[in-house]
Amino acid sequence: MDKIIDIISQELKKAFERCGYDSEYGRVVVSNRPDLCQYQCNGSLAAAKAYKKAPIQIANAVLEALENKDYFSEIEAVMPGFINMNLSAAFVTDYLKSMSEDEKLGVRTEKEPKTIVIDYGGPNLAKPLHVGHLRSAVIGESVKRILRYTGNNVIGDAHLGDWGLQIGLVITELKERQPDLPYFDDDYNGEYPSEPPFTISELEEIYPCASSKSKTDEEFKEAARAAVFKLHSGHKGYRALWQHILAVSVPDLKRNYDKLNVCFELWKKESDAQPYIADMVQAMKDGGFAYISDGALVVDVKEDTDTKEMPPCMILKSNGATLYNTTDLATIVERMKLFSPDRIIYLTDQRQSLYFEQIFRCARKTGLVGPETELTYLGFGTMNGKDGKPFKTRDGGVMRLEYLINDVNEAVYNKMSERDMEEEEARKIAAVVGLAALKYGDLSNQPSKDYVFDMERFISFEGNTGPYILYTMVRIKSILSRCADKEGALNGQAYEPSPEETQLKLAASRFNEAVEHAAEELAPNKICQYIYELSNAFNAFYHVSSIVGESDKVKQASWIALIKLTLRILENGISLLAFEAPDRM
Repeated sequence: MDKIIDIISQELKKAFERCGYDSEYGRVVVSNRPDLCQYQCNGSLAAAKAYKKAPIQIANAVLEALENKDYFSEIEAVMPGFINMNLSAAFVTDYLKSMSEDEKLGVRTEKEPKTIVIDYGGPNLAKPLHVGHLRSAVIGESVKRILRYTGNNVIGDAHLGDWGLQIGLVITELKERQPDLPYFDDDYNGEYPSEPPFTISELEEIYPCASSKSKTDEEFKEAARAAVFKLHSGHKGYRALWQHILAVSVPDLKRNYDKLNVCFELWKKESDAQPYIADMVQAMKDGGFAYISDGALVVDVKEDTDTKEMPPCMILKSNGATLYNTTDLATIVERMKLFSPDRIIYLTDQRQSLYFEQIFRCARKTGLVGPETELTYLGFGTMNGKDGKPFKTRDGGVMRLEYLINDVNEAVYNKMSERDMEEEEARKIAAVVGLAALKYGDLSNQPSKDYVFDMERFISFEGNTGPYILYTMVRIKSILSRCADKEGALNGQAYEPSPEETQLKLAASRFNEAVEHAAEELAPNKICQYIYELSNAFNAFYHVSSIVGESDKVKQASWIALIKLTLRILENGISLLAFEAPDRM
């Protein structure tokens, strides 16, 4: 259904047209002075310059030409030419009734739904998820849900790093520790063991040890590079070890993503792009795009309009080895072949923006995608500690993500320790609230901005936090449980609503506007801001309205219907952010 602001904008636009002015001057905005009016049209001020008339003269003429004034309880022209509007209670109530009858609460489905692939994973095998993986996971999951809510076919891809140097480091370190394993015997012709030669705990110890060694031991690092080359070339033993690493790592990754309520439709790997590389490289050569520079195969991606240096995109190293560039481009080929997406969205740390600009330009120049396919880069800022630097553990290391989740849950549990409930229930609720605290603390920020991880603020039950939103929802659930035997029916004419009720209704009516803006801008923070404002509006209404004890049955029924709708909106809102609400806190 149309947004409420669009409905009243259309009325103003028609009135401007009837007066002989461009209809675009009739655009309506939410008033930045809610003490004066709810909505405002400032078009008369701009029209005055174009038509050489006094803005108040234009505004008055527009009001005269306005046909459907039933939408408004009050509409007036004020100096120097503003048109101030308050909506009628009947109009807003009818709009909310239509929302409540709609499965998606008034959010329009795309007229031409798109197939969209979102690349928001990117963890490397053999390594545990750490806090650096948090933002891509939670932002990506929310963006996926928002775009899907508006009717698109959205596919989330974990895009695992399984083909790079970290695999070579693990293989080389394992070879030093257990050289007698059959994987390292080039003459071995039997079946390799079905059980991996390491557990996930051992694997997570092997990698950092090997990584640290490679920083000081150049010979070890070269051996790891050689192991990667052998793996890519089809070495049987190394391929078997690689399969073991996959078998041990992926279930652990899934377990940790589950804790974040993050779900990928695809668990594709960097290696899945390998079958497409040879043909892609040959096509780049045949098309005259790729050429040799200092021994390496590159494609120029600079453009005449560039104001900064744009280096060429390297496709193959001088020794013929592939790079991340190669596999990322081949992954685009794979995605186009498998899904024919209208759009591909990548989420990474914003420091990779130049890299993705190169990749996108190369993909377009070489015809991997046509002009109709949109390539979008959504770079995000870092999560910092209170010192303003990237978040670290007390000893300066990078914290494992599951440890951070556990710390947040424990902090919420301690905060709830005075509640009258069994420990098991308290632990379960703390996990639900903790996830909301962590994810909302991240998502309430503009994705491109850095933010400070502040445990005390994030887990607070007051202010712009996840627990505050959940507490509001629990409060509504409690009221509804006490009114379970009473019917609800919205009414906008039988009584005069309080200012707080009016504000709650107006806030509820703007859900579709918030979702559409979030989808257009790939901005989950728009949803956070909206549900925070809606929660504030509900709590203000709650404090002046005795819903359970109201003696006027018509008014009570209208209030019950209103808070039921408010709860539905909040439930849909937090679902778009990928967390849930408990029944009590």
